[in-house]
Amino acid sequence: MSTLAPAPSVARFGDLVAAEWIKMRSLRSTWWTLALTSLFILGSAVTAALADRQNLAGTAPESRSYQGFLRFDAFPPAGYLTLMLVAGGIGAVTVVAEYGSGLIRTTTVAVPARRSVLLAKAVLLGAVWAGLGAVVSLAAFLLSQAILSGSDAGVPITHPGVLRAMAACALVAPVCALTGLGLGALVRHGAAAVLGTCFCLLVLPMLFTPSRQWSADVNHLMVVSAWRRLVQTWGQFPDDPIRIAGVPESWAVFVLWPLVTLGAALLVIRRRDV
Repeated sequence: MSTLAPAPSVARFGDLVAAEWIKMRSLRSTWWTLALTSLFILGSAVTAALADRQNLAGTAPESRSYQGFLRFDAFPPAGYLTLMLVAGGIGAVTVVAEYGSGLIRTTTVAVPARRSVLLAKAVLLGAVWAGLGAVVSLAAFLLSQAILSGSDAGVPITHPGVLRAMAACALVAPVCALTGLGLGALVRHGAAAVLGTCFCLLVLPMLFTPSRQWSADVNHLMVVSAWRRLVQTWGQFPDDPIRIAGVPESWAVFVLWPLVTLGAALLVIRRRDV
């Protein structure tokens, strides 16, 4: 009398996230990239703070307290533009590397639910880059303010605008990584996905200047523009005919980019052949 074979167990979502974590941690290049990017951001913050400290050395002590929060010392654009570039590129490579190597066939045979696999990648990427962004933004702020305090230009973490800027710098990394993941799942070609992600995140905003209202509106929809507005304190001048986006709109941009790209990828990924 033959015995029935046990039914294959269905992979739970937590198992998929654990599998993606094994893939990520097994690549040494990932950790070297994260470490070097973090060091570059911290080095940029230290360099900017030292430069401003030297500039403030020739000013009167009573005028230094009016400098306020020197945002781009704590959160330098050079460092964070690099972070956006690296996070978006790694997000794209996370999915397209499996298509290039053919590993995606093994993955889909083991787990036919392609959407669950993509969501597991998104959860892991978001968690890793959010953690890295939070640690780096806090460290960059503390380092820069420690340097500026020697010139009486440092501010505490409770200073107006600091926590918002720190949150924006912590969240811009997972936003770019998830955007790259969505674009990579849509394009499925390594070079095209990475270049497309870099173009959308860093190059496209430069094509739309705030000279006209429609161009300014498009520029306001870009991640890098939203990041700058959240880090800085931009107010609307009464006589300026060009309306600028506010803080709520900037946070909405952070939500929409990964939501739209991942949403589109989830819609098409099940209809495609591997």
